[in-house]
Amino acid sequence: MGTINLGPFVISLWLVLLTVAMFSSLAVGRWTARSWKVDIDPILWTLLVAAVLGARIVFVAKYFDGYKIAPWSIVDIRDGGFSKTAGIVLLIALGMWFAWRRKEARKSLLLAVSTGIVIWYLGMAAMTGRDTGQVRLPQVELARLDGGTVQLGALAGKPMVVNLWASWCPPCRHEMPVLREAQAQYRDIVFIFANQGEAADAVRQYLKTEQLSLDNVLLDFKLQVGRQTASMALPTTLFFNEQGILVERRIGVLSAATLAQRIESLRMPGRP
Repeated sequence: MGTINLGPFVISLWLVLLTVAMFSSLAVGRWTARSWKVDIDPILWTLLVAAVLGARIVFVAKYFDGYKIAPWSIVDIRDGGFSKTAGIVLLIALGMWFAWRRKEARKSLLLAVSTGIVIWYLGMAAMTGRDTGQVRLPQVELARLDGGTVQLGALAGKPMVVNLWASWCPPCRHEMPVLREAQAQYRDIVFIFANQGEAADAVRQYLKTEQLSLDNVLLDFKLQVGRQTASMALPTTLFFNEQGILVERRIGVLSAATLAQRIESLRMPGRP
């Protein structure tokens, strides 16, 4: 999904949408409950917490192999690993249960939950069309680490994962081993490591120090890929289909599980 840039800060539109949907739901619930003299806040907060926890638990269960090496990372929700479908289903199911048990709160509860879900789906539909539909693989020339240049488009033809990174970026360094393992595992996917703005010597020294062996390490001295895809935050990972169309964008650290989820989505037949 896209981002909002506020000076040096980059805010995910996904989080903005979730916040708007949540507080809109609370506002509608409180406003209608006040008219009918019902205290609905505890129910709404219970629904929200349960939906978030359920979405995380279902995601972890589905991609548990990605958490086996570092089980503590299950609680590190910065990787963005949530099953949105599971969260919505749980929210609706629990909302209906509370509505059945608490007749006096039924109208307020149904209106509040419906408001949050409608805002969420409309926002997701708008952002999906805005963020991925018109963005194609940049036709730029990048430098190879071992000398020479290459057209990024010449590496297309398969689904492609383009990681924008820099050696001075701690989150980039943190996710690099995950991407290295993925490059070795997913042979039907082209992985590109487009370093943003650093000299070749600095990149080579970093790879040597960290003992990282990677294919397709390219140097983007002028930050062309980031600018042309509106991806100036680091790290950012871009997922392109076989036609070179951007289908997903991940800002921030990728875990093995969240990377597996996105590659699974990238491989789906019929993906635009």
